[in-house]
Amino acid sequence: MNEKEIIELFAARLGLQRKRMGLDDIAIVNAGSEILAFKCDMLVESTDVPKGMEPWQVARKSIVSCASDLASKGIAPYVALVSLGIPKGYPSSHIEGLADGFKAASGEFGVRIVGGDTNECSELVIDCSMIGRAGMRDRKIPSRQGARPGDIVVVSGAFGYASSGLKILINGAKAGEQFRKKAVESVLMPAPRQKFGIAMAKYFSSSMDSSDGLSTCLYELARASKVEILIDSEKVPVPAGLEEFARENGLDTGTLVFHGGEEFEIVATIPETRMEEARRYAKKMNLDLYAIGRVVKRGRGTVVVKTGSTRRQLEDRGYIHLG
Repeated sequence: MNEKEIIELFAARLGLQRKRMGLDDIAIVNAGSEILAFKCDMLVESTDVPKGMEPWQVARKSIVSCASDLASKGIAPYVALVSLGIPKGYPSSHIEGLADGFKAASGEFGVRIVGGDTNECSELVIDCSMIGRAGMRDRKIPSRQGARPGDIVVVSGAFGYASSGLKILINGAKAGEQFRKKAVESVLMPAPRQKFGIAMAKYFSSSMDSSDGLSTCLYELARASKVEILIDSEKVPVPAGLEEFARENGLDTGTLVFHGGEEFEIVATIPETRMEEARRYAKKMNLDLYAIGRVVKRGRGTVVVKTGSTRRQLEDRGYIHLG
């Protein structure tokens, strides 16, 4: 069973609603005058730490994962608990590096780390549990299930850097100096779109972050909302130099863009009637906002990509644990 099937099993056995179990990005609990948003994410060294990542960057990444999911719903983090599984004999300098990373992430993302747990483990494991807060009078928090026909599909930034960076770090792919620097940095120092999400979520009908890959993200929104999505491949923002990088290394540009993962952009839908207002607000806030497609009709949760006059169903192929 892969991770999604395992979550479905637990949700069914425990009689839990989809959103509360985490089949959405966060779990929501009404608490008097506030809404509490809960998110947990586990980082495992063998599957989540690429070659070249320093201990402080590993710690930071464990915080990034939770902060990104909260940001996709327009929620800032408040407090976090961090639990560590540490291998016996793990160097003290690495442990100091982890502490430095948690301190840096705490200041960068505005979250107080208030406690946690430690245990012995066969490899480094970091589990971050984060809580965000929103006032009850605030707008409805977007889920994955709110996309409707006519909505515009938007993203917060370009796709392809992270997948290219992984190819460089893991496979030794060739790249020009400038492209290499940006691609590798996107992997070692991922940047969740916190400002974008908190500012723009009031316009979203559905949303999530793209850490498992753009194609998987689009399919999650389409299936949860029971719609068909049409993407214009020529409108998906890509980094300068991506095509040259792909050509030089015998790679497919579309694969790097749609099926990479390890990116922390926000993918959302906005009702067409609010799109112009959203564009104006993004410009006012100095934020990038890219319209890449449209929700075309009710359906079984499919995603079609248009390139010129050609249309094809997009393959759902991103990152999934135990897949």
